[in-house]
Amino acid sequence: MTISELLQRSAELTASDSAVLDTELLLSHALDVSRTYLKTWPDRQPDTDQVTTFAVLFQRRLRGEPIAYILGHQGFWSLDLKVSEHTLIPRPETELLVETALELQLPPQSSVLDLGTGTGAIALALACERRDWNITALDFQPQAVALAEENRAAHKLDNVQIVQSNWFAALPAVKFDLIVSNPPYIENNDPHLSQGDVRFEPASALVSGAEGLDDLILLIGQSVAFLKPNGWLLVEHGYDQGPGVSALFTEAGFSAIETRNDYNQIDRITFGQLRQ
Repeated sequence: MTISELLQRSAELTASDSAVLDTELLLSHALDVSRTYLKTWPDRQPDTDQVTTFAVLFQRRLRGEPIAYILGHQGFWSLDLKVSEHTLIPRPETELLVETALELQLPPQSSVLDLGTGTGAIALALACERRDWNITALDFQPQAVALAEENRAAHKLDNVQIVQSNWFAALPAVKFDLIVSNPPYIENNDPHLSQGDVRFEPASALVSGAEGLDDLILLIGQSVAFLKPNGWLLVEHGYDQGPGVSALFTEAGFSAIETRNDYNQIDRITFGQLRQ
C-alpha cells in the first residue's frame, strides 16, 4: 500500500474529531518521517514492517486510546514532553495558567511550587521561561515523579526539583512566592469520565469527590501556610466551579481574586494574592 492509501484509513476513525491529523501522526511515527514527508511522497510504498507497525498503532486509536499515549509524548508550551498512562495528558487550555503566572509581578529569583505536577508540564514551562525562578514540583504518584524527572532532565532545566509528596505533606516549613496547581476537579459521577480520552487517563488525576472540589478545598486552605506575604495562588478548575473556587479563596484570606476564561470562553483558572 502507498502512503496515500494508508492515510485514507482516517475515514475509519469516526469517533475522532481529528481523524486526518491522528492518522498522519500515527503514520509519520511508524515511518519515522515528518508529516510533510507524507504529503511530499504520497506514492511511496512503506515496507511490510512499517505497515504492520502502523496497523498496530492505528488499531489502538480505533479503540479510543489517546494519541499522546500511543506516541508517548505531547507538546505543551514550547516543550515536547514524555507522557504515560500514569499521568494526565497536558492540554492547551492549561497553558493559560502558565501565561497568567508569567504576568504576575513577582520578585527576582522567586520560589515557586507546582502541586500535582504529573508530567511536569506547568513547572517545566515556567522554568523554561524564568531561569531565575527556583521551582519545586510535587506529585503523589511515584511513576509521575519519575516521568517528570525524566522530562526535566531531557530539557536540562536545573532550576526545578521534583519531589514525591501527597500535596504539602512532605514539604518542610518553607514558604513560596507562587503556588500553582492543576488538581483533580471532576465530579465522581460525571458522564464525561466514560467518554473520549479521559477513559484512559488515571482517575486519581481527574476525580475529586461528589462535587469535584475536595482537592481544591484542601490545597486552597493549606496553601496559606506555605505562601509568603503577598504570595499568589493559581489553580485550574472546572467550567462551572469559578464562583465556588473564588469563594474558597475569599474564605482562606486571599484578595485581588480573579477568574479567567480559556480560549473557548470557559472559566478555567482562578487566582488570588494572600493578604498580609
